[in-house]
Amino acid sequence: MSHYWRHAAVPHIEIRNVEDGRTFAHGRHSHTTFSIGAIVAGECIYLNGHSTRHMTAASVVMMNPGAVHACNPVDNQLWAYRMFYVDTDWLTSVQRQMGVDVKDGFVPFAENYSTDPVLFAELNSLYGALTNDDVSPGIMQATALSFFQTLVARPQPANTHAVRGPHQVVQAADFIREHCVQVLRLEDIAAAVQLSPSYLIRAFKARYGLTPHGYLIDCRLQLARDGLRRGEGIAEVAAQAGFADQAHLQRLFKRTLAATPGQYRG
Repeated sequence: MSHYWRHAAVPHIEIRNVEDGRTFAHGRHSHTTFSIGAIVAGECIYLNGHSTRHMTAASVVMMNPGAVHACNPVDNQLWAYRMFYVDTDWLTSVQRQMGVDVKDGFVPFAENYSTDPVLFAELNSLYGALTNDDVSPGIMQATALSFFQTLVARPQPANTHAVRGPHQVVQAADFIREHCVQVLRLEDIAAAVQLSPSYLIRAFKARYGLTPHGYLIDCRLQLARDGLRRGEGIAEVAAQAGFADQAHLQRLFKRTLAATPGQYRG
């Protein structure tokens, strides 16, 4: 069982609550948001970038905007989690309030998981406050702000795992994002950044954890999610995001995000 939660009082936060995800299969994907989730039961295999970790109940996973990741259950065991998707611009404003130097934009978190029981408890308390019908909008807003202020203030380990690459690879990612609704061939992308197709595939996957084609699909899925959150029709969203048709969007959406477009839109 799975459902999405949204509320006008906190439009910068979206929650997905999964009570039994043992049949879920997530492909590698990313979000434009910052994502943080509490594993409330069972176990999962958590991939983030180039690291893979076995996570258990009472732990927390975190994904920076654009981080390629996937979480999947272990051996058909019960797996339940609550994932929060937080608007990057809003979280950047929280970082600014807390004295973080954000002149270049959002500052990525160095941690991508935590077993801190306090953080786990606070994240679950936030879930309870936001999804309780008896809690006023003002309390919801204050509770969300307080949680993320505390998260930003947490001591951060040094991030020594950043994967670099030739600047043309970053340019290729930019090119894909800018043209993702168009028909793009690998040769087109490689020519735009003056790299050979074979080298581009290797370097791109080393940098982003996806092939250029996988990154293209991920960009289109991000556009599709934006349209669905606005309440647009599935066929309309499919066309606007560059998919061949509604069935194409349905198939890739379910394969990657373990939900149909209709389930996501709510």
